[in-house]
Amino acid sequence: MSLLDISGLTLSIGALPILRDVTLSIAAGEILAVTGESGSGKSMTALAVMRLLPQAAATRGAVYLEDEDLCDLSEDEMCQRRGRDIGMVFQEPMTALNPVMTIGAQVMETILIHTDTSTADAQAEAARVLTRVGLPPERFPLDRYPHELSGGQRQRVVIAMAIALRPKLLIADEPTTALDVTTQAQILDLLRDLVREYGMGLMIITHDLAVVAGLADRIVVMRKGEVVERGPTMSVLTHQRHPYTRMLFEASRHAVTLPAAPAAPAPLLEVREAVRDYTTPRKGWLGKPGRFRAVNNVSFTLHKGERLGLVGESGCGKSTLTRALLGLEELQGGELLLNGQPLSQQRSPAERQAMQVVFQDPYGSFNPRHRVERLVTEPFHLSPDAPMGRARQDLVAQVLEDVGLSAADAQKYPHQFSGGQRQRIAIARALITRPELILFDEAVSALDVSVRARILDLIADLCDAYGLTYLFISHDLSVVREVCDRVLVMQKGEIVEQGPVEDVFTAPRHAYTQTLLAAAPVLPDITPTEPLEAPA
Repeated sequence: MSLLDISGLTLSIGALPILRDVTLSIAAGEILAVTGESGSGKSMTALAVMRLLPQAAATRGAVYLEDEDLCDLSEDEMCQRRGRDIGMVFQEPMTALNPVMTIGAQVMETILIHTDTSTADAQAEAARVLTRVGLPPERFPLDRYPHELSGGQRQRVVIAMAIALRPKLLIADEPTTALDVTTQAQILDLLRDLVREYGMGLMIITHDLAVVAGLADRIVVMRKGEVVERGPTMSVLTHQRHPYTRMLFEASRHAVTLPAAPAAPAPLLEVREAVRDYTTPRKGWLGKPGRFRAVNNVSFTLHKGERLGLVGESGCGKSTLTRALLGLEELQGGELLLNGQPLSQQRSPAERQAMQVVFQDPYGSFNPRHRVERLVTEPFHLSPDAPMGRARQDLVAQVLEDVGLSAADAQKYPHQFSGGQRQRIAIARALITRPELILFDEAVSALDVSVRARILDLIADLCDAYGLTYLFISHDLSVVREVCDRVLVMQKGEIVEQGPVEDVFTAPRHAYTQTLLAAAPVLPDITPTEPLEAPA
């Protein structure tokens, strides 16, 4: 018998069917990737294994861990299995971690709950496990809190909690989605090493086929709650027998066609020797006692009609620089110019309307109690001559239609839309003032491959319609290569390389750029060899 056997798992919440006859298995020491679009049932399958489903959920079928059907266990019995026999790594570590508990206490918690170990021994074991995941106590003391760590470091803490008792099965739900390429590569290497070292089974849930290709032994492809294709990794990627699998593959290799940039563009944004320092909360934190330089003498020019990319790993200064451009951070040195005029720290309404932003998580940037019409017109709130009445409604209708939504959507709430639709609303909000510059801050990193492809096509179309100039901040090098003319590479607060995208990506000069490109997962160059099956 396999380590995990799911047989005929069917799940509904109320009258809504979620999973339909899902069957899959994982052997000890095996890595199984479960992939598909958002809403395909990947995470619900994992939650069904963990028995962490909503109260209204009704299930049929069997979920065997070795010879024990988890569906037959009481909640008390299941609590004994979670953490000890099954560990889970959630997608967003900051949400999964308790912000008021130290990282040492959170790793110790699992050990203390499931064993008779003393507090001192649990602390020693927590230190050992954190060292195993790359957070040795001499560099990352156990008394640190989650907010004192980077995204990749927090993900390592979550992995440490999940493997503290060497569980038989580890479930990782999108563990690298929000991570930069170098941190992503480190986390994937860590997961692969843990499987080999402990002989555990790993179910990794991801929409990134490039990650799947480099990590998994087998693949299960899900669509609308059903398994539509399964098999060894290279066999599935090579044959792609189901049309949905081929659609995912083609979306992952999606190419965007951008209009040509102006031949002799004028400077729109100039950043001159920008410096941003922070006072650190305690001596020695982040390497420098009392002071940390997040942006160090950064200079670049963005021309009208140009699409400029900004890449670099977490902590390199991308977000700090973005906030400074938006007037949300005060520079200690340097100068920012828009159309040749210095930008004031207290931005005027005209300056704010000229520069808009699209954030990574649109739902987090929306007030859930406001309708789309009010959300989209937020940039007008500080404008003394903003359109009102019918003119305002017509403008909202037009910009919603421009991003692929309908005028009727103006009266809906954010929760009534999918993730991709919410990102379209965020783009509409950024466009409504007809800004001269848009900052896309990880605007597609949380989207699955097919939705991401549609959003990138939308951005390309809007380049023509609106004459867009944008700064595209991302850790996804393949996306930057598709949608940008030039790219800046940032490391430790400095621009270490810049130039035309193809020049930088084809022949990188700086060692750090070479490291980023080497760490990025790449889909193998495969041409499907099998005819497509008829759609199910």
